[in-house]
Amino acid sequence: MHIVVLFGWASPEIIGIIVVGALLLFGAEKLPKLARSAGQAKKEFMVGQAEADEAATRAREEARLRAETARRDPMQDLPENTGVGQQVPPPTPGEGTQSG
Repeated sequence: MHIVVLFGWASPEIIGIIVVGALLLFGAEKLPKLARSAGQAKKEFMVGQAEADEAATRAREEARLRAETARRDPMQDLPENTGVGQQVPPPTPGEGTQSG
């Protein structure tokens, strides 16, 4: 049987005292409700943790794929019409000058 160690001390006697104290404090009628609520809270926590793990795994995979793509083709992620890699025609005489 696995016993959780709390602050360096845990024995069947200590756990028994805690259970008896809980019975006296909350009463026998409320303990099943409290245990049920604690179980539901744990279940919701585990579901949330699984969703967070899944989201982190997806984000890692997307980042890995983006990095791999950028390594293969660094020009792929540039927006259109940035002028990068395009030929610029030479200026015509008189264009862009101010006279006056």
